[in-house]
Amino acid sequence: MSNEIKTITPEEVQQLLNNGKKVSLIDVREDEEVEEGMIPEAKHIRLGTIPERMNEINKDEEHIMVCRSGRRSESACEYLKEHGYEVKNMVGGMMKWEGNVK
Repeated sequence: MSNEIKTITPEEVQQLLNNGKKVSLIDVREDEEVEEGMIPEAKHIRLGTIPERMNEINKDEEHIMVCRSGRRSESACEYLKEHGYEVKNMVGGMMKWEGNVK
């Protein structure tokens, strides 16, 4: 079993959204970072609160984790993957995101 975390680029995420695909994006940044803008389709679950909010994350679908640069979202991916979730890390994070923000 590979422990590699799957990755996806911000451009690929944008493409999925543009194609009307149902995508689960989870933004794990802190509140003040999210206030500066987050992907409109994303759900905000701070990294530190993931353990107690895992019931909000559907195990039957794949989730794309997002943070500022891709490091915290990678930690979130590792944690969720250990608990049997399908996850991908958006590499480059919001620093590389060129799509809409709310």
